[in-house]
Amino acid sequence: MVSFLILFFELACIRWFGAVVVFLAFFTNLVLMASFLGVSVGCLASRRRGDLINTLSPLTLVAVGLGTLILWIYVHFEGVMIDVGGQQSPQQVYFGTDARVRDLATFVIPIELIAGVFFLLIALLFVGLGQVMGRRFDAIPNRVAAYTWDILGSLTGIVAFGLVSYFQVPATAWFAVSLLGSLYFVPRAGLRWLHVACALGTLYLVARIDWPPTTPGFDVQNTWSPYYLVSYKPWARWIDVNNMSHQGMLRIAKGGSAYMLPYLLNRDAGGGSFDDVLVIGAGSGNDVAAALAQRPRSVEAVEIDPVILEIGRRDHPDRPFSDPRVRVHLDDGRSFVRRTDREYDLIIYALVDSLVLHSGYSSLRLESFLFTEQAFADIKTKLKPGGVFALYNFYRQGWVVGRLAKLAEKVFGSPPIVVSLPYQATISPSDNQRGHITFLLVGNTGSEVVERIRDRLQRDGAFWLNPEPRYNEFINGYGSEPPILQGIAHPEFHRIGLAEVGLEGIDILPSDDWPFLYLREPRIPALNLRGMAVVGLGAVIVLLVFASPGRVSINGQMFFLGAGFMLLETKGVVHMALLFGSTWVVNSLVFFSILLMILLSNLYVIAAKPQRLGPYYALLIACLGLNIAVPMSVFLSLPGTAKVVASCSVVFVPVFFAGVVFATSFRASQRPDVDFGSNIGGIILGGLCEFFSLMVGFNHLLVIAIAFYLLSVVLRPRISLATAA
Repeated sequence: MVSFLILFFELACIRWFGAVVVFLAFFTNLVLMASFLGVSVGCLASRRRGDLINTLSPLTLVAVGLGTLILWIYVHFEGVMIDVGGQQSPQQVYFGTDARVRDLATFVIPIELIAGVFFLLIALLFVGLGQVMGRRFDAIPNRVAAYTWDILGSLTGIVAFGLVSYFQVPATAWFAVSLLGSLYFVPRAGLRWLHVACALGTLYLVARIDWPPTTPGFDVQNTWSPYYLVSYKPWARWIDVNNMSHQGMLRIAKGGSAYMLPYLLNRDAGGGSFDDVLVIGAGSGNDVAAALAQRPRSVEAVEIDPVILEIGRRDHPDRPFSDPRVRVHLDDGRSFVRRTDREYDLIIYALVDSLVLHSGYSSLRLESFLFTEQAFADIKTKLKPGGVFALYNFYRQGWVVGRLAKLAEKVFGSPPIVVSLPYQATISPSDNQRGHITFLLVGNTGSEVVERIRDRLQRDGAFWLNPEPRYNEFINGYGSEPPILQGIAHPEFHRIGLAEVGLEGIDILPSDDWPFLYLREPRIPALNLRGMAVVGLGAVIVLLVFASPGRVSINGQMFFLGAGFMLLETKGVVHMALLFGSTWVVNSLVFFSILLMILLSNLYVIAAKPQRLGPYYALLIACLGLNIAVPMSVFLSLPGTAKVVASCSVVFVPVFFAGVVFATSFRASQRPDVDFGSNIGGIILGGLCEFFSLMVGFNHLLVIAIAFYLLSVVLRPRISLATAA
């Protein structure tokens, strides 16, 4: 039961605090490490007098109350700015954080301060549950049997939270299960009443987020999708996610000129219609509606978030998803492109910019694998001869535009057309692109469409776009001067022209191993370094406060087994996301499968009773070496069944051997509370080392994992496994 609660409550905290605490969605691995720290310290404090579980409900009320208060202050006071690594000239771009400008703010709060406070609070939440777990381990003589029950409880927690995500259950229910379930472990009747009172206070605050109070006619509908807290304002047809502005729905015939720009550029250059269109990142439907306005034969719409898609189905004024020409796919864009057997005249990346990490285990964002060299190559294979790939967004920084332009030229063999709205003649790497939507169009082999558009822009000097789509319907937008509209004295036209893109200093391009489009160079940004310092300092503080009286000796073998396993798990999550999609379903299945593999390794240890660890360490390190030697792109080229078998083998076989090493070592434990706490503490080190993927890519994280496993060999206690058996 305690293992179930820890896993379920951990996932609830990652989702809730990431969504409600402004901008913490970009740092949910911090919440993950905080929960690991709390459980680790709780295990180490298992022999300490007093029941730390008594603090769970009061501390949850404090943490939830503070998160709610920060959100309220941010929403109601425009002068308050939360600074995320210098939004205006960052080393790494975080979409949505630039809503407020430092120069106009009267009060600036560094995200590191907020992250540090919540890291400590969330760690403290889990200390009580960790103490209960440590005491249970200490009380059960059969260590491997106890660990098996621990894994079964964790598996149940993952399944339960997966069902919560699937059915879009409100967060109030998550906290009700976590807090009322933990009431079982509160020993004294009087303290149970305090626990219940604090739990009810927490549930009230969480319910205010789930069902926010509104004034008549200005209601806000909050729904927990598997990725976001989606806040929909029906009167404005506007969608916020995780309390950040995201997207709105509009009638394309009234204000959708920008969405129609690729079609108008093609039409007025003398090109034919795009018959078959694929829209990746369909969202609530604007891009699909714009495609339909050009009378194509078919439109495929791919969207990853079910709640945003359903809002678009129901409320978009043009009803694009109801058109019989449209086929909708709830899927990851990269995964869909690889699996489809169709070819398209036009493929669009439609304002693809997630405001959330792919999981708490890595620095990946939901869309990271869309912007790699291999992803662009996948797009090229799905274009018809002469087809066009279009991508557009508010890319924030000139170096992001330059990187995309260079990547497109490398894959497609010709430079893309780059235009900006408002018009820019040049885009240099140092330019701040805030407020500029940039379009890139590149053609497949033999594409006359892109070259025809390029020739017209060079010859005529400009293309003119009217904000009112009806005025673009019967004119040709190319010309040195704006078109003349009969009966309108001074029509408003926006100039569109070729932009020269500077590529100075853009040396590394995103790949499947290093999929970081929005990171300027392979390095750990200063913001992440400060975050690592926050985690380290917070861990020291919590350890000093809660460690058992007297000297507690950390088990070095268990510590580094935990660190290595965290990197092993991170690589597995990233590997499977690349191969099968960055969806929450894939994530959940990967975590479930990893725990299932550990369970199998436990059963193996119970049945076979291994006496020597050497062979299993050797097999583990050999598997990791094979993972490093074989790039992930090799698996992408395999046919369906072979890809599944090969991928599962390279991800889950090392987990099995790591599980055998841990379970066999744990079987001999004299202090299971300390040893298990040491193992979980090592996971924090592994989580911090995940940031090295920003420098070396994900494949070479396993080099660090091998080093950790070798350290666990060196530091293992000299206890006879045969005696323990």
